[in-house]
Amino acid sequence: MKIEIKSLFPDSSITHFVHSFWMLENKTQKDIPSTVLPNGMVDLIVMKTDSQEWEMVIRGIDTMSGDVSILSGTKMFSIGFKLLAVEYLFKDSIKNILNEGKIMANDYWQFDEMDLIDLESFCSKATQIINTIATQTIDSRKKKLFEHLYATDGSMSVNELSEKVFWNSRQINRYFNQTFGISLKTYCNILRFGASFKQISEGKIFPEQNFTDQNHFIKEIKKYAGVTPKELSKNKEGRFLNITAIKCFPF
Repeated sequence: MKIEIKSLFPDSSITHFVHSFWMLENKTQKDIPSTVLPNGMVDLIVMKTDSQEWEMVIRGIDTMSGDVSILSGTKMFSIGFKLLAVEYLFKDSIKNILNEGKIMANDYWQFDEMDLIDLESFCSKATQIINTIATQTIDSRKKKLFEHLYATDGSMSVNELSEKVFWNSRQINRYFNQTFGISLKTYCNILRFGASFKQISEGKIFPEQNFTDQNHFIKEIKKYAGVTPKELSKNKEGRFLNITAIKCFPF
C-alpha cells in the first residue's frame, strides 16, 4: 500500500486530551481499500480529495472494524483524542456517533491553508486551539480515572478503577453511557485491543496485555478485527490501516 503516513506526539500541555496527531496522504493514482480498527480514540479529521474543499469530521468511538476506501488524491490530518476531550473541548456527547462521523461546520476549529501544509503546521495550530479552549477545571475523579485507564491500557477492572478514584461504578457507567455511548468495561476491552497493535505488527501473536490466555486473546482480536491475530499480523497489502500506521508511530 503506497500511502504516506506520519505521526507526532502532543505537547505535554495537552497530553490529558490528545493521544497523537496524524497525517495520511494517498499520492497514488488509485483508490485503496482499507480496514479501520477500534483503538479507543475519538478522532477529529480534516481532509480533502484533490481540488475539493477541506471537510472536518468528528468520529465517535469505534466498537467494530470498518471498511473504507482511501480515494486517490486524499490528504488527511487527524487528532486522536482521549475521552476527556469530549466533555472539556467538544462540550457535547458523542453517544449518537458510535462507529460513524459527524460533519462539522467550516468555522469549527478554524484551520486555514497554511495550517494544512504539513503535519507540524497542523499540530502547532491544533495545540494552540486546544489550549485556548481548555479553560475549564477538570473534575479530579475523571482526570484520575482516565490517567489509570490509559496508563494500564484498560487492564484494570471496573471495581478496581472505582476504588482508585473514589467514584461509584454505577455513576461511572452512567457517565460513560450518556457521554460516550458505551460502558466502561467495553471501553477497557477496546483499549486493551488497541494496545496489542504494536506487538501484532511485530509478528508477536501471543498475549502481552491482560488477557486470560491464548484462546481469550484470539477471541478478543477476532471480535474487534474480524480476523485472527496471525492474519492481522500478516496485514496483506496493508489492508489494516492501524497495523500499517503503528509502524510510523514515534515510540
